[in-house]
Amino acid sequence: MSIQGLRSAVHGVVLLPGDDGFEQAARPWNLAISQSVAAVVEVADDFDVAVALEHARQTGRRVVTQPTGHGATGDIDDAILIRTGRLDGIEIDAERRVARVGTGAQWGRVQAAAAAHGLAGRSGSNPVVGITGYTLGGGFGWFARKYGWASDAVRAFEIVDADGRRARITGESDSELFWALRGGGGDFGVVTALEFDLVELPRLYGGRVMWPAERTRAVFELFTELTADAPNELSVWLQRYQIPGLAPSVAIDFAYLGDPEEGRARTARLDAIDGVLADTRGELTPAQIGKITAEPTDPTPSLSRGELLTDLGDAVVKTLIEAPVAPLINIQIRGLGGALAETRADGGARGPITEPYALYLLGPGLPPLADGARARFAEIVDDLGAHITGSKPYTFLAPGESAAAAFDPATLDRLRAIKRARDPHNVIRANFPVLG
Repeated sequence: MSIQGLRSAVHGVVLLPGDDGFEQAARPWNLAISQSVAAVVEVADDFDVAVALEHARQTGRRVVTQPTGHGATGDIDDAILIRTGRLDGIEIDAERRVARVGTGAQWGRVQAAAAAHGLAGRSGSNPVVGITGYTLGGGFGWFARKYGWASDAVRAFEIVDADGRRARITGESDSELFWALRGGGGDFGVVTALEFDLVELPRLYGGRVMWPAERTRAVFELFTELTADAPNELSVWLQRYQIPGLAPSVAIDFAYLGDPEEGRARTARLDAIDGVLADTRGELTPAQIGKITAEPTDPTPSLSRGELLTDLGDAVVKTLIEAPVAPLINIQIRGLGGALAETRADGGARGPITEPYALYLLGPGLPPLADGARARFAEIVDDLGAHITGSKPYTFLAPGESAAAAFDPATLDRLRAIKRARDPHNVIRANFPVLG
């Protein structure tokens, strides 16, 4: 089948270089990333996925699936890019507390549908992030300390495998592939739908309190106090900002999964620091959880770096708290622990994180500012030394990094063996392939 033949073979839309709309369809969410793909297939069903895979097998190309493109790396020249935005159906079984969603669904819509029944999924902080990539990489956000990885909630994956066969993968039907899909990335099949458990969560309390940069040390000390004795229902993140055109600032973001009055009591120490610039604390529904960090919901150019911290000792303070944020935009420290540190006998490839904190650095993505951000990333990593482990969550990987950083050697070997067995011709390529 020629690449032109894809047009008449699928039910959806095929866009080729030069077509109106091709550049926009090929563009990932991060505008700093360029994707030189051979075609974009906006699939209408799993039949279209099978056709795209057949074309790739015949022509020696690879297939890359990006519902939203949040995890794009740009290393997909001449690939067939599958967009699954049309596969965005959402079904909520309130009685069983289970959701079945199409692979193109985004977390904001799913949380809104579940919240109507007093339920929630284990989403992240941004409502426009796609469920599939987030979950295949493990997925952790405000719900993780209490309930664990998003991938551990999955009951079934509906996939099209590298040979074009459609299957429903569960722990009973295919335990090895089910294990790999729960946190091992997107290398093992093209997911067309997921079925996962929801949690009962009719109420929660959270928000952001922001101060001028002069309060950074006091805010940091409060952050360490809050995370040291936080119950699993409470997640706390420290944010330092240097947004171009604005004065530097520092903030604490948090979510308490439970009664708002209890949440207020648990976080009352936030009132001890004066000079507040903004305070968004209040009762939220799970559908409103994106309001806490108010992250951009439109594409933007950026660079990022994620690490796991062993402690918040003097070297960390000097590097992350006392030094200026610029030329970066944001330095974020997340309190981890809770269910994220627990080993599950029935868990997937995404095992526990034992480090107590995660670090996320964000910088501008376009030259010449991007060069300064990259240099600052390197300086921070060098200065932190042994206070970072080199391991990181799969969803924290950035372009140029390898999936090997997200898994211990035994897990990586097992994932690679599954990849070789299930996709021997390496037709399917994840953003961060286990064989790459």
